[in-house]
Amino acid sequence: MTKLNAAITGVAGYVPEYILDNHELSTMVDTSDEWIMTRIGIKERRILKGEMMGTSDMGFKAVNQLLKKTGTSPDEVDLLICTTVTPDMQFPATANIISDKAGIKNAFSFDLNAGCSGFLFGMSTAEKFIKSGQYKKVVLVGADKMSSIVDYSDRATSPIFGDAAGAVLFEPTTEDVGIIDEDLHVDGAGRKHLHQKAGGSVKPASHETIDAKEHFIYQEGQQVFKNAVKGMADISVGMMEKHNLTSEDIAWLVPHQANMRIITATAQRMNLVPEKVMINIEKYGNTTDATLPLLLWEWEDKLKKGDKLIISAFGAGFTWGAIYIKWAYNS
Repeated sequence: MTKLNAAITGVAGYVPEYILDNHELSTMVDTSDEWIMTRIGIKERRILKGEMMGTSDMGFKAVNQLLKKTGTSPDEVDLLICTTVTPDMQFPATANIISDKAGIKNAFSFDLNAGCSGFLFGMSTAEKFIKSGQYKKVVLVGADKMSSIVDYSDRATSPIFGDAAGAVLFEPTTEDVGIIDEDLHVDGAGRKHLHQKAGGSVKPASHETIDAKEHFIYQEGQQVFKNAVKGMADISVGMMEKHNLTSEDIAWLVPHQANMRIITATAQRMNLVPEKVMINIEKYGNTTDATLPLLLWEWEDKLKKGDKLIISAFGAGFTWGAIYIKWAYNS
């Protein structure tokens, strides 16, 4: 039987027009451009404005662009997966709403939540459906309206996050391209360091939870930073060692954009020169599920068929992992 691989055959992205830069943010909370750039590496972030605008609106724009770029009819899509931590609502799934807005009628769809590692876990999930042989076109969307859960009076978290969406199309191939290997992990004990306290079934919304600002991001920065540096670096180096890859073999590191120091530490552990590391954190911040597809979208014209990429992430949960992929096409 011919072996099927799951290959990315198209990439698209969307970022809102409104730019919240460090100067404007410093009028909202006690911070400065120097403080943010030194500790995080973010100059500005995009914010979705407009009444009743949510994650699905950005996801739809990315998916619509993707379908047009790849010449794919909505009727051809077999499955749509949306990775997000900021769904439009608790139910139905944001993936269902995106499918409806995009005119995708012959597919089933669902949401996946793995924190900032969501898109990475989504790639693994999409691959399995493609390799089953039953699904020919799987759309994976990573989208988050992080501004909806950010407390803009919190100096520790307000500079970090932005809003955006990205989408990729997975299709089967018999060539030696696509996802080659993966290594994904979770440690639920890490949840105490990074979570949203209220709004779930354990602590439903109430006047008390709203007054206590428990519907915003809660993060213990030092603990998250320490675990993220170790998690992303170890997993990325481990993937290289497993496949006997040197720094010369790797065309690109595609790292989650949470903190510039985490990205730098991971690249250094892999002995990669800065020119081989995709970075856009300075202008978009941490867009959670959208960071990885946004990188692929922005660097698409630099990618060549056969390029070896290590894609890695670390997120709430804790969740972390790395995927080794060979790029499937020339732009």
